[in-house]
Amino acid sequence: MDKNFASDSVQQLVPELPTLFQLRYRILQMISVSGPAGRRAIQDTLKITERTVRNETTLLKNQKLIKITTKGMECTANGFAILEQLKSTFQELSGLAQKEKALANLLEIEKVVIVPGNMEEDEGIKQLLGKEAVAHLTNIAKKDNTVAITGGSSVASLSNFLTPNKSLNTLSFVAARGSIGDEMKYQANTLVAEFASKCQATFRTLYLPENLSKNAYEAIIQEPVIKEILDLYEKIDIVIHGIGTAKEMAVRRNATSELVQLLEQKHAVGEAFGYYFDELGQIIYRINTIGIQLNQVKKSPKIIAVAGGAFKAKAIQAYFKNAASQTTLITDEGAANAILNG
Repeated sequence: MDKNFASDSVQQLVPELPTLFQLRYRILQMISVSGPAGRRAIQDTLKITERTVRNETTLLKNQKLIKITTKGMECTANGFAILEQLKSTFQELSGLAQKEKALANLLEIEKVVIVPGNMEEDEGIKQLLGKEAVAHLTNIAKKDNTVAITGGSSVASLSNFLTPNKSLNTLSFVAARGSIGDEMKYQANTLVAEFASKCQATFRTLYLPENLSKNAYEAIIQEPVIKEILDLYEKIDIVIHGIGTAKEMAVRRNATSELVQLLEQKHAVGEAFGYYFDELGQIIYRINTIGIQLNQVKKSPKIIAVAGGAFKAKAIQAYFKNAASQTTLITDEGAANAILNG
């Protein structure tokens, strides 16, 4: 019997099956990345009733896909395995697979991976972004590759899923920029050390302020240690970066009131690698940054951009008017829908 015909026949007999499958998959997925998780969080995020959550999690527990502890619900090894086995089925049934193709065509890039949900409404979605980014990195990484890492919370989300497997333990992680703002945990230098530790790999840091005066910039780039790192940017194998809104990045950089005013006047919507873009993708301002430059990023054989949330839609679109076609975008349904329906 034809597989598609059988599938259609099952759906005719049990029309609620695709909806029920997607619901249980999403509940299990939420528990897998947020566990120990409580019922209330699932209820609020998926906008379902308390009774539905209770019934479905009881079923998942009876199937030994989750376990319930005093701290909350956690995914079992069997649960993680089921999620991986059914991932492509979920992407197809939910329509995400079709959206991935449509968005890749629209942005004119190699690949798009869309996770369900909207980071704007659920911060836990960021963990799904990190998990998918690591899966893609593991798939494309080759022995002794150099991987440039920018800072930011989206890139930081990869940390929980990195392991010292044979694809990752020979990598060399390189800070793609200097220090930005005051928050240490999302700095590129912090992340390369953390990523290398998780993978049992090596790393290179760039302990300099990201934004410098022209004179300071010209002087520092002549220093042998700095020049060595800057030369390394010319031959990076993989770049992993986030995409910020112009406003959030100006705040993180403690931008002057004059710069903030300029960005508003020029209608800046997005930022990446120290470049600020308007909706047309035109570069309206760039900082004197010690770090990888956009033209160097474009030379990299593989690029992974990680950004989610409907509020990032304009920033993502603006950046991808300048991005290299060999980029894979890891995003969420909130951002994807806002771009595709915009």
